[in-house]
Amino acid sequence: MIEQVRYGGDYNPEQWPRAVWDEDVRLMVEAGVNLVTVGVFSWAQLEPAERVYSFGWLHELLDLLGQAGIGVDLATPTASPPPWLSVRYPEALPVDARGARYSHGSRQHFCVCSATYRTRARRIVERLVSEVGEHQAIEMWHIHNEYGCHVPYCYCDNHAQAFRAWLQRRYGSVEALNEAWGTAFWSQRYGDFAEVLPPRLTPTFLNPGHELDYARFSNDAFLEEFLEERRVLRSARPDLPVTTNFMGFYKPLDYFAWASELDVVSTDNYSDPADPDGTMLSAMHYDLVRSLNKNVPWMVMEQTTSRVNWRRHNSAKVPGQMRALSYQAVARGATGVLFFQWRASRAGAEKYHSAMLPHSGVASPVWAEVTGLGGELARLGTFDGAGVEARVAMVFSWANWWALEAPAKPANDLTMADQLSWMYRPLYEAGATVDFCRPDEPLGRYEVVVVPSLYLVTAKEGANLVSYVERGGTAVVSFWSGIVDERDVVHLGPYGGPLRPLIGCEVLDVAPLPDGEELEVEWEDGTRTAAGFWTDVADEGDGHVLARIASGPWAGRPAVVEARRGEGRAYYVAARLDPAGLERVYGRSGAVPAEPSVLRSGPGVERVMRASAGQSYEFLINHSAEERVLEIAPGGFELLGGTQIGGRVTLPPLGVAIVRREDDRGA
Repeated sequence: MIEQVRYGGDYNPEQWPRAVWDEDVRLMVEAGVNLVTVGVFSWAQLEPAERVYSFGWLHELLDLLGQAGIGVDLATPTASPPPWLSVRYPEALPVDARGARYSHGSRQHFCVCSATYRTRARRIVERLVSEVGEHQAIEMWHIHNEYGCHVPYCYCDNHAQAFRAWLQRRYGSVEALNEAWGTAFWSQRYGDFAEVLPPRLTPTFLNPGHELDYARFSNDAFLEEFLEERRVLRSARPDLPVTTNFMGFYKPLDYFAWASELDVVSTDNYSDPADPDGTMLSAMHYDLVRSLNKNVPWMVMEQTTSRVNWRRHNSAKVPGQMRALSYQAVARGATGVLFFQWRASRAGAEKYHSAMLPHSGVASPVWAEVTGLGGELARLGTFDGAGVEARVAMVFSWANWWALEAPAKPANDLTMADQLSWMYRPLYEAGATVDFCRPDEPLGRYEVVVVPSLYLVTAKEGANLVSYVERGGTAVVSFWSGIVDERDVVHLGPYGGPLRPLIGCEVLDVAPLPDGEELEVEWEDGTRTAAGFWTDVADEGDGHVLARIASGPWAGRPAVVEARRGEGRAYYVAARLDPAGLERVYGRSGAVPAEPSVLRSGPGVERVMRASAGQSYEFLINHSAEERVLEIAPGGFELLGGTQIGGRVTLPPLGVAIVRREDDRGA
């Protein structure tokens, strides 16, 4: 397990003359860098022609970094095959849904089901291990890079053959496949697995079950390749932790499944500094990544010091924002904050992507921020295994995401991202830290479980959520939950399927609202709030109606229902409530802290608690452009300033405070 805060970034020395390397290492030491990722895009440098290898430069580089005390996260280079591979073996290139084959000249140009690619990827990994695997500078293996990025789905004949084999293992017979996919519709019945194709371009809607299974299969195909590389690395150096860099809420890959195979979970986070929701979305990203495997550490593998190069308009982080966002990651449990990349490139597609060492070198204001943050992190040391305190869980499932956003729905603009941010925002603003959980994992440690549109839910998942409530838990379940099973087949009767015990009313139909239309919602005490986008058409059941639709054709219908189940409670939210309405639900459910939050001192302040068996750490981050004066519990020591704290903290714009207290609580 990595204990100390790691600091550094991707290092691509092959882009630079040898004379630059010595300067790089000297400046890394000055900046407080203690970990660099090496080799991510080095396949063409390591194997310039098939079975012709060049590892001398890598030996020299590892020696140089090791002598300076800088650890190496050594990557396998398989995310970007060299041109010779696709020229010699064009069948290793991916194919799009229209049947067009991609070309090399970019990156991620490989078919993961191609035996040609897989053989050569395994061979370069084996050679990497045999050449440098024992080097003492290596502290971690980094497999591949951003799996599935750019080409998450391939539709070639290699994939068709592999998909058929996957389906045979899953269903056993073509009759079971037909039943699962509902192929009686539109004369889609298959007589043989050989008739099944990847979901290529068709005249209109594809079969949803077909698309859902192809998403599952594609995820499994990438994971299989990852595990193949991991076997090679672990057979040589079982002592080294293994990671691969995720991309937060990345739809094509089920990161819950992937994270169970990692020793360190890592992620790349490029939040938009110009987005007013950017800090909230970044916090949600980190809460997800921390939660993917709750038994291993996690880190930020990539972020930017200033701006990216791939948005339409690439806004830069203002002075202090990089530091504040880096501490946001540490507050939420990160064991490292790294950047892409160390030195800004002179050429290539990412030459205007900012770096730790910009084009203007040490004269850049970014350099002063980089060295300042590195010095602070070095002085902080470790957080002694202090875990992030989360009272609230948010249920999330990739299979649900895939099914929810398949076409031909009542509202095709209903997205998982919107549902997550709608239900996460009030929690974030109230200072309630959130863990993300699979629908089938144990939930008993959480006081409240929030369930945003769990459209696809299995019988096992539904039973787990119902059992959590019956045993004393509190759930907040949104509309469009419990609609289909794992095959994307509708649960008949009033909507809810295995979640019906938590709904407390009879959901008979759904009514997406026209753009811009809002309905009034009246609460028991006469207060009125609003709802937009969607409302269920529901009849009362055995639950207690807390709020009703108060305008429009569905006036009088339940909008929020409380259901008592066993020792616990469930709240069903039948419409997309405005913030005031959702805050009322969270207040009644206990999802938000009962005590006044430090965040009430002004918008833009983030508070996260970490605790171990002997100490607690209160992270306070002011993301706003104004000074904030915060009332907190007295008796702490502020680590960054090195001062004792009374009951008040003043944070300048983009300021950060970390208050340590002696604490006998467990993490």
